[in-house]
Amino acid sequence: MTDMAWIDAGLRSARPQAVGALLRYFRDLDQAEEAFQEACLRALKNWPVNGPPRDPTAWLILVGRNVALDDVRRRRRNEELPAEETISDLDDAESDLAERLDSSHYRDDVLRLLFICCHPDLPATQQIALALRIVSGLTVKEIARAFLVSESAMEQRITRAKSRVAKAEVAFETPGAVERAERLGAVAAMIYLLFNEGYSASGGEVHVRAPLCEEAIRLSRLLLRLFPGEPEIMALAALLLLQHARAPARLDGDGAIVLLEDQDRRLWDRDMIAEGLALIDKAARHRRPGPYQVQAAIAGVHAHAARPEDTDWSEIDQLYGVLEQLQPSPVVTLNRAVAVSKVKGPAAALTMVEALAEPLAGYFHFFGVKGALLMQLGRANEARTAFDQAIALAHTPQEAAHIRLHLDRLMKDSQPAP
Repeated sequence: MTDMAWIDAGLRSARPQAVGALLRYFRDLDQAEEAFQEACLRALKNWPVNGPPRDPTAWLILVGRNVALDDVRRRRRNEELPAEETISDLDDAESDLAERLDSSHYRDDVLRLLFICCHPDLPATQQIALALRIVSGLTVKEIARAFLVSESAMEQRITRAKSRVAKAEVAFETPGAVERAERLGAVAAMIYLLFNEGYSASGGEVHVRAPLCEEAIRLSRLLLRLFPGEPEIMALAALLLLQHARAPARLDGDGAIVLLEDQDRRLWDRDMIAEGLALIDKAARHRRPGPYQVQAAIAGVHAHAARPEDTDWSEIDQLYGVLEQLQPSPVVTLNRAVAVSKVKGPAAALTMVEALAEPLAGYFHFFGVKGALLMQLGRANEARTAFDQAIALAHTPQEAAHIRLHLDRLMKDSQPAP
């Protein structure tokens, strides 16, 4: 791994805890973000020379805090910043940083930060968008993709959320039990979107960002510890575990996407699958169904199938039908169409997909599914057009390469026999 690759991975994985701790210290969203960004700049200069610190998160918190405090002093007293080596030479300071930052454990700051971002004074869409930006460091483009809105609309949404938090003088302490319950839905949704961004990255050179998936799973477990009797939180954790269990088989040795039906299921993490299935059973016993339970059940059907041909697509179709009622969405219907194609054939599925053309006009997977169905129906020219549109909307090189494989196959099949 190159210097920049491991530094980027370290900064991304450290962000939630570091920003959470800095926010608790400065009690200002913008100042916490600026302190973290300054610490990242110092890391880019320091880490390639001196190697990674023992605890990158602690390093970033300490440096971010010191730089921000020095900036405050400079503005107040017109003092110069200390020398670089004064801030960078931490020696043994990292190991006891958690105790020295307000005597709190910074690794749990991220959950506190999630509940702060999901304050009831903010509309639900602003809560989740703010949490994705502040906690996870997703770009405005990445968040806009998750909400299927334009970048400018999402930028305005996040700006309004920050302004509202500042004007409302939101408390930066851990909310009490009642407040946590009120904000639970938004926090769960944010964790779910965070996982999705790691599972299928919306930008950059990598298709899978495993640290984001792992952080989302960690947060779901923390949330389950706070709400041990909530079936939807059990199901959320189960869903993330079942999806992430496939990670070792989702990309081949060259980093190319491997579809679910082509994956080597021997590579799936059976311990994760067992934990996820146990959580699904536990949630079902509460007899309070919800969207996460249905999605987890769908993932469970795939996990139970030892071979692709063993998959019970009829059950998956029925489960998606339930999900459409609980949580109507064009993306849910698109996913159901895949199951319908297995049960009733590509023509029935294509009818469902074509009805989604307007709401999913900018959605990569819409054109990928449409192209695959058209190819199955022998409508080569229309399939080629759909695949070209999918390539234009691809967010990672792996997505584009995957569609090009379909195009190559289509070109080969459409050539006349010699």
